[in-house]
Amino acid sequence: MWTHPCDRKLTLGVRSRRDRLPASGASHAVLTLVSHDGVVADRVLVADDDRAIRESLVRALELEGYAVVPASDGAAALACVRDDPPDAIVLDVMMPSVDGLTVCRVLRAERNRTPILMLTARTETRDRVAGLDAGADDYLPKPFDLDELLARLRALLRRARPDGEIESGEQSVADLRIDGGARRAWRGERELELSKTEFDLLELLVENAGIVLDHSTIYDRIWGYDFGPDSKNLAVYISYLRRKVEIDDEPKLIHTVRGVGYTVRAP
Repeated sequence: MWTHPCDRKLTLGVRSRRDRLPASGASHAVLTLVSHDGVVADRVLVADDDRAIRESLVRALELEGYAVVPASDGAAALACVRDDPPDAIVLDVMMPSVDGLTVCRVLRAERNRTPILMLTARTETRDRVAGLDAGADDYLPKPFDLDELLARLRALLRRARPDGEIESGEQSVADLRIDGGARRAWRGERELELSKTEFDLLELLVENAGIVLDHSTIYDRIWGYDFGPDSKNLAVYISYLRRKVEIDDEPKLIHTVRGVGYTVRAP
């Protein structure tokens, strides 16, 4: 169960200057925020039916310079996305009317690739995988630290930007092919349906085929933040990626080097 979001020990992890949030009840009308150097702020949709959590996240993100759109349930979140698409979505799983998993599935079915960070009180691996299967790019279990949420959000936004990071041309390992420019991947003649994070992870492994990448390197390259040895985030993504890349009797390409990390190599 959530403790109160003003608790300094856990929950949102609000500390130092973030402890001094504006009083609740302030209007959250969405404006286009522009910095003094003309940079337009990223717009983030925050969907959570818990008012205290939602308002705390809105205030914290606004202090970080984001333009924030609040939504109290999944139906409202879908309406917001369709009315004025955000740059990223922070989405709670358990919501009335339409839950977070359904929101993900609907958006992905509509080919909406907006980065989604899922918030969930469920800690079992199968529950987290369900979120990834629905189309989420990342997940964060409740209660969470605000600094970690901000780091994951920055990483999602950074990877979503088209400037300077996309490589053209194809790379391959055995019958696995990746087109970095088109952001498409195939195993033989079968095209893989990958989320943004899944594609980034697979591309990183293929770019370094035959080289064992340790956990810290992968976290830094994909998430821009090392979540420490106790995090299961990477293991869940690797497991989920294998389910898409290695089906039926296809030869294994993604290998685990215990105590070190992961590598892609031809059979």
